[in-house]
Amino acid sequence: MLENLETAMFDIVVLACTLGVLLYWVWMAAKKEFIGRLATGLTIIALIADLTTIILRMIISGHPPLSNGYEFLMTFVGGIIAVYLYAEFRYKLKSLGAFVMPIPFVLLMFIIMTMGPEERIAQAIPPALKSQWLTFHVLTAMFAYGAFAVSFGLGIMYLLKSGKEDKPTKGQAKGIVSYFPALEVLDDLSYKVVGFAFPLLTLCIITGAIWADYAWGTYWSWDPKETWSLITWIIYAAFLHARLMYGWKGKRAAWMAVFGFAAVLFTFFGVNYLLPGLHSYAQ
Repeated sequence: MLENLETAMFDIVVLACTLGVLLYWVWMAAKKEFIGRLATGLTIIALIADLTTIILRMIISGHPPLSNGYEFLMTFVGGIIAVYLYAEFRYKLKSLGAFVMPIPFVLLMFIIMTMGPEERIAQAIPPALKSQWLTFHVLTAMFAYGAFAVSFGLGIMYLLKSGKEDKPTKGQAKGIVSYFPALEVLDDLSYKVVGFAFPLLTLCIITGAIWADYAWGTYWSWDPKETWSLITWIIYAAFLHARLMYGWKGKRAAWMAVFGFAAVLFTFFGVNYLLPGLHSYAQ
């Protein structure tokens, strides 16, 4: 019974997220307020359904949803949507949805296309995962990665808008970017989002090291996941350092936000699926 309900909730996440992405794009072109409200409403439904899916999985399995790739991806999706909705309501930035919400959509499509029903069922938790430190590790990663996805969307918006202002053109593309906030607003918000996410990423690495010592007897083993987490941390540390010490703003900061999230995606996907290591259980 609960398994069927969980499947239904997953389907709702996929449907709401898909329709939400499409409506954000339509809203960007048409600027109809009703369409924008509908896109936001569907995104809220997607978040509620995602959280319900995670809770049901916890009830079914009897442990936090951290034992396989499906469960990790669903927490990733939830983190992105939650942070995005906060940004939309806090900063009245609905246009950001057209650039952030495609990310959870792609993650959901990845689940559908690469994971059969047998790979999504609740599994017994591996012995190495039986630690509360892992719960903190994954929760901090969930919100850090979600915030980095938002900074990625802001970076893309900045680059598009600055490109059009550097080379003014006629047509729909110019009309779309004209609805974006001012470049200074996009730049400042991206900095704030990274400033929020960076301490969470730091906590993610620290709690992961503590958990690794508990599970494998060493705080750091240069496992591919650990190595790429450190690379990602260095990129965002450089972002903040360049901003604070050298006043890096504008396109350079936007590109660093884009490259940083590319490192996040490789840490999440490339390491798990391409490089064998201690984190292979997350596939």
